[in-house]
Amino acid sequence: MRIHLIAVGERLPRWAAEALAEYRRRLPRELTLVEQTVAGGAGATAPAERRRAEEGRRLRGAIPPWAWRVALDPRGEAWSSEALARRLERWRMEGRPVAMLIGGAEGLDPALRAESEEVWSLGPLTLPHALVRVIVVEQLYRAATMLSGHPYHRG
Repeated sequence: MRIHLIAVGERLPRWAAEALAEYRRRLPRELTLVEQTVAGGAGATAPAERRRAEEGRRLRGAIPPWAWRVALDPRGEAWSSEALARRLERWRMEGRPVAMLIGGAEGLDPALRAESEEVWSLGPLTLPHALVRVIVVEQLYRAATMLSGHPYHRG
């Protein structure tokens, strides 16, 4: 199964790149993580709507055909680790790639959020985008270990 983590942003700080590399290394072979970063929208002086729309087009262009779209947005549904594990199992059974979409500093394009099959909230906190990527990959690793009976998750 392939999960595409597609985010608006720039080069990750070293701490985030190292954390992502560690969790990517731990993922089971049958779970392939593909990371892709797209450039942010128009310049900082452009209206937020325009930046979000431009970023939405770039994110859309990076989504593989037939992918199940999961938008990350604070107004989405909060999932427990157990709920994510159930989703991961369902996504595996469906055999489609999964695209997890992380918007830029102004948030995710509303049109792209509306087009997504699911909207996942990591909670009401405002988090740095690099940290969001690390949390998502750690939670995917945790979900995979739960499905395999590995003792990593003790919740």
